[in-house]
Amino acid sequence: MKTRQNKSVNIILILATLLWCGFITYQRCQYTADELREIYSKPSSEWPSPNVDEGIVWEEIAPIPPSPYKDVDSLQTLVDLGKVLFFDPRLSSSGQISCSSCHDPQLSWSNGRTVGIGHDHQLGQRNTPSLFYTWAGKSFFWDGRANSLEDQAKQPVANPVEMHQGLDDLPAKLDQIPGYHPYFEEAFGDGQITVDRIASALAYFQRTLEGRTSDLDKFLKGKKDAISDETLRGLHLFRTKARCMNCHNGPFLTDNKFHNLGLHYFGRKYEDLGRYNITKDTADVGKFKTPTLREVMRTGPWMHNGLFHSMEGIMNMYDHGMARPKPRPEFKDDPLWPTTSEILKPLGLTQEEKEDLMAFLQSMTTTIYRMPRPELPQ
Repeated sequence: MKTRQNKSVNIILILATLLWCGFITYQRCQYTADELREIYSKPSSEWPSPNVDEGIVWEEIAPIPPSPYKDVDSLQTLVDLGKVLFFDPRLSSSGQISCSSCHDPQLSWSNGRTVGIGHDHQLGQRNTPSLFYTWAGKSFFWDGRANSLEDQAKQPVANPVEMHQGLDDLPAKLDQIPGYHPYFEEAFGDGQITVDRIASALAYFQRTLEGRTSDLDKFLKGKKDAISDETLRGLHLFRTKARCMNCHNGPFLTDNKFHNLGLHYFGRKYEDLGRYNITKDTADVGKFKTPTLREVMRTGPWMHNGLFHSMEGIMNMYDHGMARPKPRPEFKDDPLWPTTSEILKPLGLTQEEKEDLMAFLQSMTTTIYRMPRPELPQ
């Protein structure tokens, strides 16, 4: 009897899912490209409602606001010092690794690798995130363990796998370089070198890092022909059928929150418990911070572990509702077994729709960013 009831429930759920997918598909297909262009050329308050779950706090997609830290005269000497420190490999114990070793300006302030390579060629555990628009971040690192850029700046320097430099010894080390004294005097009023001053300068330099104006921003600011029909369909899909706005919203396309995508590899080679390692809250097992989608098509490979080298493959995973691994027998009663977020659902995307979504992601990816490397103090 129970088996029949279970089958009936499953059939009802399947039918409901098909009807929902059909409704969302209809939403996508009811507009021509010209109609979509007209709709999305209006103020965002008049756009169709996004497909977000009840209780989700979201912001509408919008142009990137200017950084409040860039081109501020009173901060310039601090930023100049931070730039020099950022590119100086002498911040590492080996004298061979700088912040820019993993955050290369020509690679969108990432490094194009699965994970970073640090001291003695050791491999890190996680993918290197881009530094674009860090001024708008609310927490830093994939697990959110730093609440400020000043705190974030210290950690890679001291990390034994990354730059392997004892923080207590760093000020004296830089103090032996006469060329640094004028930089610290101009930035802070005297030549004293401290860890906090080093971190402050690095943080303020990072806060100035921005991309060029994207085609998406041009469109959002009123240039109707700035994006293609394919991109426009992708924008509409992103907000509706594809459900992306549940996590990727606002001008920076991130909710700055933490979610479990089922990619924790619990009990396996690439196990990473994510946010749980910081909070020790079992609800946070396998959760990682939502990254910005700005410049996303040039910051691969993707995800917290950098194991995904194909955006089309990522689209396929989201289309299937992402990974929902079942516990092996030895983990069946483990209280730490992670549960994939209920926000993620099968989408029923067509190949054309996936291509439209990738065109939309491309529209917020700009041309290669070049920054001359500064002459280092001697």
